[in-house]
Amino acid sequence: MSLSASMQAGVAGLASNSNALSAISNNIANSNTTAYKRVRTDFQSIVTASSTPTGYNAGGVSSTTRHMISTLGTLQKASSQLDLGIDGQGFFITTQSSVPSAEDARVFTRDGSFFADEDGYLRNASNLYLQGWPIAAGGSPTLSAADLSQLRTINVENIAAQIEPTTFAEIVGNLNANQAVSDRADEYAASPTTLPMAAYDASAPDTTTSTRPDYEITIPVSDSQGGERKLTVSMIKLAANPDATPPIAANTWAYEVWSPDVKDSTVTPATPASTNGIVSRGRLVYNSSGKLSDIQDSTGASTGSTALNLSFNWNSAIGVAAQTVKVEFNGEQGGLTQLNSASTNRVDANGTPFSGLDKVQISKEGLVTAIFKNGSTRDIAQLALATFVNADGLTPVSGNAYTVSNDSGPLTLKVPGVSGAGLLGVGTLEASDVDLSEEFTNLIVTQRAYSANSRTITTADEMMQELLNIKR
Repeated sequence: MSLSASMQAGVAGLASNSNALSAISNNIANSNTTAYKRVRTDFQSIVTASSTPTGYNAGGVSSTTRHMISTLGTLQKASSQLDLGIDGQGFFITTQSSVPSAEDARVFTRDGSFFADEDGYLRNASNLYLQGWPIAAGGSPTLSAADLSQLRTINVENIAAQIEPTTFAEIVGNLNANQAVSDRADEYAASPTTLPMAAYDASAPDTTTSTRPDYEITIPVSDSQGGERKLTVSMIKLAANPDATPPIAANTWAYEVWSPDVKDSTVTPATPASTNGIVSRGRLVYNSSGKLSDIQDSTGASTGSTALNLSFNWNSAIGVAAQTVKVEFNGEQGGLTQLNSASTNRVDANGTPFSGLDKVQISKEGLVTAIFKNGSTRDIAQLALATFVNADGLTPVSGNAYTVSNDSGPLTLKVPGVSGAGLLGVGTLEASDVDLSEEFTNLIVTQRAYSANSRTITTADEMMQELLNIKR
């Protein structure tokens, strides 16, 4: 019995070391595969229950392979800004179809060799399409920690072709606090409807029917048909006058929002709004720190807001829908201040971009931004990373990717850099974690072990032959 067990132990050794050789071969073959995770072979001894203090039956050995998926590879510089590495834990969520159905499986990979294909979809070298939370124009992503159905394949081309009327604009900049009060400021404050800034003609500066603005800001607006239009915010600084009707506080600027495309000669009788295209009129009131504290309407009443909610009709001859645009003067980017420095402005507005796509930029936090040739930008998606309780328990599939298993535990979707998910290395790729020197050393050890196990089989065979020769 023990001779037979010795042969079986040798056979088990051959099988186990063959298994190890397969793992080593696969590691060496993928030493240059992006984000490849090496396979390790572990050996376990087998002890038979029939062994006694006076006799021993060899149980042999078994081997198991384990994918070292949680091991992080080195991030190396890549040639494209769409190449992405993950500096920390997490996996990109991908699909095998550019427009997956609810039944299509999501697979997870750290291979960030993404590029835009002929249809504008981001996919990697294994033809896996990158997914993220979509961002509507002027909005923000709807994040979910577990709902994969809210993810969409990221497309960087068709954004320029979508018609999106402008609904929001944020003004960032400064009004010069040292702006001198003009001679016409008091007259304008007393009768803005007869001296509109919107009627000012620089070619006839001495006109008595309009007021020259101290500063103007242009807001680009996309109409309902994707046409390019503009709203102009004309402003003049007013002198403080508590006795005026309505009273004028210190640090107050009068404003008019107007557009030549709002002018409508068909309105009878003509009004300042119809002839000069005025959409809104009022005052911007600043505090002593230079921050906008209130917007007053045309009657001098406080609106209790730092934003204008404009609703207006374009000229009837244009043939586009009426429009509503919120103009924020005190937004998250700092707003329009009044400080002792030159007057400047920048306007960030949503809506159809009016130039072709120049490039796509991805931040280390996974925000995908389209940058157009005219300098305007649009956030189009937020990349999601999937993390697992036991990443080493994921099931490997072809394409250097993985699927969820019982051993991995459920996934959690996270924004890069949040709650343990790694930040993105933009313009980098994760190298394979295979150490060739270690693999070749293991190759030698495995070869020797295989040869030694074959010798135990031949030795047991020779002993068995001697046993058979006794009867002869």
